[in-house]
Amino acid sequence: MPPALVLTAGLGRRLAPLTAIRAKPAVPVAGRPLVLRILDWLARQGVADVVLNLHHRPETITRAVGYGAAAGVRVRYSWEPVLLGSAGGPRQALPLLGPRFFVVNGDTLTDLRLRELLDSHRRTGAAVTLGVTPHPDPARYGGVLVASDGRVRGFAPAGGGAAAHFVGVQVVEGSAFAGLPAGRPASTVGGLYDRLVGSSGGGPGAIRALGGRARFLDVGTPPDYLAVCAAVAATEEPGSPAPGAGSIVHPTAVLTNTVVWDRVVIGPRCRLEDCIVTDDVELPAGTELRRAICVAHAGAPATTEDRTGPLRQRVHVIGNARVSALSLAPGAEP
Repeated sequence: MPPALVLTAGLGRRLAPLTAIRAKPAVPVAGRPLVLRILDWLARQGVADVVLNLHHRPETITRAVGYGAAAGVRVRYSWEPVLLGSAGGPRQALPLLGPRFFVVNGDTLTDLRLRELLDSHRRTGAAVTLGVTPHPDPARYGGVLVASDGRVRGFAPAGGGAAAHFVGVQVVEGSAFAGLPAGRPASTVGGLYDRLVGSSGGGPGAIRALGGRARFLDVGTPPDYLAVCAAVAATEEPGSPAPGAGSIVHPTAVLTNTVVWDRVVIGPRCRLEDCIVTDDVELPAGTELRRAICVAHAGAPATTEDRTGPLRQRVHVIGNARVSALSLAPGAEP
C-alpha cells in the first residue's frame, strides 16, 4: 500500500475553544486521541508509512503519536512554519511521500476501504481519486459533482444542490502537486483541483470519484465532537466514555453524555449533562452544568466575553474553569 499523509496542521477554529488546549487531531474520542484512531484504521488496511503535517499545537500531536508505535505504523512529520493549506501541505511533504499516496483528513473518521479506492485509481489512470458517499447534509457541507463515468465535473458549495459527499480520503499522484511552489499556501478545491478538472477533459489525469456507503463522522464543532464521542463509545463500550488519564470523578457525581479529558477533578454532588471538560479543569462540589464546555483558565475574571475563537458569547468561571455554552453554532451571537 502507498504511504498516507494525514492532514493535522489546521487551526481547528470551528472546534474552539477546545483547540486552544489541543490540536483538533489530538482531542480524545472515547478515550483515544482522534489521530491515533485514524492511524489504527490505516494500519488495519495495510498502510505502513504515514506522514503528519504540523502547525497548530504540534506538541499535543507528537506527544500522543511519537513515531507511531502505538498504532503499528511508522510516522514522520512535515513541519509547516506557515499554514500551507490542503494543496500546499501535500506539496511540502512530497519528499517524504513518493510518487503516489493517500491523503486523509485529520478531523474525520470513516471506514472507507482503501484497497478499493486504490484499485479504482490505478484502473482509471486518474491524478486524484476521491472517496465519496451519498450526501448526508447538503445544506451544511459542500459537495462533489460526479459524472456517470466517475469523472469529477466540479465542486458545489454548501446548499449548492445535488452532489456527492467527500469523506475526507483520497489517493493522489505526487505529480499533481509537484508544479506548486514549495512553501507557499495553496488549496485543492478553489485552486489546484479546479484547474485539474478544467484541463483534464475527462481523460487520463482527470480527477475521479469512487462512490460507496462508507461511514462518515466529522469532529467539526463542539456539538459534533460530543456526538462523535458518544457514537464511538457506544460501539466499543456503552455509556459515557471513561474519564481521561489522571482524572478523578467523585463517586457522588453524576455525568451523562459528558466527555472528561486528562487530569480533571470533579467534586462531590456535581451533575453534568452533555458537557465537555478539558484538561486540568477542577469543578467544585455541587456544580451543575448542562450543554457546557469547561476550559481551565487560572485567574480568569468571574464574567467575561470569549473572543478567542469563532464563538462570541458570555462565559463565566466555576472553580478554575471558564464555562461557555455548547449549543451555539460557530459565529453565532449569544
